Formats: sequence, C-alpha cells, structure tokens
Amino acid sequence: MHPSPRHPQAIRIASYNIRKAIGTDRRRNPERVLAVLAEVDADIVVLQEADRRFGARTAALPPALLELHSDYRAAPLNVQSDSIGWHGNAILLRKSAELRQSDIIHLPCLEPRGAVLAEVALNGFTLRLIGMHLDLSGLWRRRQAAAIVHAQAHLPEMPTVLAGDLNEWSAERGCLADFARHFRFAETGKSFHARRPVARLDRILHCGRLRPSAAGVHDSALARRASDHLPIWADFKLA
Repeated sequence: MHPSPRHPQAIRIASYNIRKAIGTDRRRNPERVLAVLAEVDADIVVLQEADRRFGARTAALPPALLELHSDYRAAPLNVQSDSIGWHGNAILLRKSAELRQSDIIHLPCLEPRGAVLAEVALNGFTLRLIGMHLDLSGLWRRRQAAAIVHAQAHLPEMPTVLAGDLNEWSAERGCLADFARHFRFAETGKSFHARRPVARLDRILHCGRLRPSAAGVHDSALARRASDHLPIWADFKLA
C-alpha cells in the first residue's frame, strides 16, 4: 500500500528496519534506502539497524549522504562519533523540523539493545518519538517494554508516538499486551518478510492525544529489494 497524500494538518511517522542497508539481493546500498524513504515521504522516520553491527559500528546511512541526498537529518545522540544511532536505533527528521531534545533509553537486555527518543516541533505539532528494536526473546521483550513504559511515564506529558521492530509474532500477547495497557496501535499491516509479508513485526503505537487518520505498509518494488522489512507509516492528527 502506497501512502496517500496526507492531510495538511496531519504529520506522517514511519518506522523502517533497514537491515544495515543490505537488501534482499544481499547488496549494501544506502542510496536505495534513501529512495524508499523518499517514496514514503514521512516527516519523521524511526530506523532500526541503522548502524553496522560489528567493529566501529559506523552509520549504514552516512550523515553526509543524508545531507546531500535527502530531506532528513539524524537526531543527534552523542553516543558514537561515526554512528547515527544507539544500538542501531535512530530518528530522522525533516531538515525543517525543530528538535527540542534527543536522548537514549537504556533497556534491560540479553544482547545489546536500547531505545531512542526525540521531542520535535513540526507542522504545528510538538510531539515525542520513541524508537525501539526489541529482543528476540519474549521474556526480554516484556522487560524492555516495561522499561520503555516506565521511562515515558516519568517524562513531561506530551503527544507521543512509539515505533519500531518489536520482534513479536503473536497477535496480542507478550509485549503487545503490555504496551496495549498504555498505548494504542495504528493499523499498519504485515511488513516482514519484504518479499512475502506474513508478520507484523514492525509497529506504530500512540497515546490518546493523537488520532491516526491513515496508516499502512509501504510495499513497492524498490522497498521489496532495499531491506528484508517493509517500512510502515501512519498519519496523525491531534485528537
């Protein structure tokens, strides 16, 4: 489903596991990822696997490439000099957006995991974004969900969107049930595997102060090659 033109009073949020810019053809091609992002045309994009996994963990989407060939900039996290993310999580903003704050959230983990947040003003909205990529273990996913909910509860109240790869295959159990006690889910769709989507591993959640006016999975020929996940998106208005 290709995103429809958005309402002028809506803001579009997307989430995309870019698999370190390695596509289903096993080629690393960050320019192709940027082309998919241009198709989605979101105002804010939450990325997973935005940095290389080993070694110096440099950015899979180099900042210079973002600057020269996209309408985005990465919210600074000040964690690693050659990285745009925290354990692969990053938030891209329109260059016209005003970034009020950005930070990292430490998560309990069996393997390296974390979450990131940004508070942004854009298109008449001021909202908080939290990006995450949760564990493969169901037990640790629930612990991580609890940590994210706890961190959000101790921040000043603000319209909030959570997004990322939750790695949850069940329809409504596990961490999904935990998040559902505090947030609502946008009806996006199946995003994994990109060649034949069968699972809703990627999710967008929101607080009661926001209302989704449209949502979906961006399924294009280019997106099916760029990563093993398809990007998901949701347009929001103030409730």
